[in-house]
Amino acid sequence: MPRTSDPASHQVLPVPLTGPDFGSYPAEDVRWLLTDLGDAKLEAPTGVREQAIQSGSANYAESLPVEYTPSAEYQQLYRDALQRSGRRIAEAVGIVTDLLLAAREQQPVLVSLARAGTPVGILMRRWAREIRGIDVPHYTMSIVRGVGADENALRYLAAHYDPARIIFVDGWTGKGAIVRELSIALQRFEQTDGVTFKDDLAVLADPGHCVGLYGTREDYLIPSACLNSTVSGLVSRTVFNRRLIGPGDFHGAKFYTGLRGSDVSGQFLATVCSHFGDVLATVDRGTEFARSQPSHERMPNWAGWKAVEGISENYGINNVNLVKPGVGETTRVLLRRVPWKILIRPEARAEVAHVLLLAEQRGVPVVEVTDLAYSCVGLIHPLFTKGATGADGRAVAAAL
Repeated sequence: MPRTSDPASHQVLPVPLTGPDFGSYPAEDVRWLLTDLGDAKLEAPTGVREQAIQSGSANYAESLPVEYTPSAEYQQLYRDALQRSGRRIAEAVGIVTDLLLAAREQQPVLVSLARAGTPVGILMRRWAREIRGIDVPHYTMSIVRGVGADENALRYLAAHYDPARIIFVDGWTGKGAIVRELSIALQRFEQTDGVTFKDDLAVLADPGHCVGLYGTREDYLIPSACLNSTVSGLVSRTVFNRRLIGPGDFHGAKFYTGLRGSDVSGQFLATVCSHFGDVLATVDRGTEFARSQPSHERMPNWAGWKAVEGISENYGINNVNLVKPGVGETTRVLLRRVPWKILIRPEARAEVAHVLLLAEQRGVPVVEVTDLAYSCVGLIHPLFTKGATGADGRAVAAAL
């Protein structure tokens, strides 16, 4: 991989990857601060992969779940969700982008957290350029629970930009685990490298009430949460595996060229962007309202984390890592974990049709909870899952 120098540390750093050589997004949309792992054999059947995590011998980010093409029925649910929510996603994109532009004096450098943050970062970049006439650089980098943010990616950013311009981006918040992980990682980086990055995170949706920069706090389906690489530029989840990632490398990922026939990454972006002109007046009102709110009303209160603690206790799990709140996280539980129960708020049934389909297909009980703080919550099986991971990225012991 080509390298570039960090003049402060004299370290030779990798050069970002771009499409079409890596990922299906155009090069101008995003630069990937990742190592291309090519044909490395990282995918494993769920049982094999989870056993390695359960035994404590591997971090969840050392391997990858098997990517597959969703069923025709599920793909139709995705299209229906995109049709239903495209406009309000555009509104949320506009509001959070305008707020982050102001927070960085109209000169932000967007750094999305791969992979869920990547399509959202591209949407923010396109809003800034198409609606506000501001050309914003956009990178995507890895953050791994238990490992932290990719420090070589941070060094690259510090070598090329004023750190005060950097703003990190993600798709949504659940209970706020990544918010905490990012803050801790940036504090550690400041201590080791002497470079300070602000730890404010901008997200499309903040149902967990754990960030101050957001487009909405409603817990509705962001359709990109329905799918995996096929809505994220055909790029895998990020990987931190010391067999493949050297001390001078970025964290890694794979480019699934074999899934090109199922790729809807560009279609997702185009559908949301098609609403930009229609929502401009609504965004202007929403941004003005956000700026007029008392500061304490937009500041994090961690209500989502508190709700998760209550659910964990009420269902006898006693482990917040097994409780995955919000539509996006519940979807991930059903796609990647061993689910135990799905909790839903009754009036949100239409919003979470894809969750109900997945639960039915996997034989997972659905429990209606009238006062649920989220539209839905996924509970990882507290006894039999080998895929439940704690704050260190390794398996957690379930107490019942």
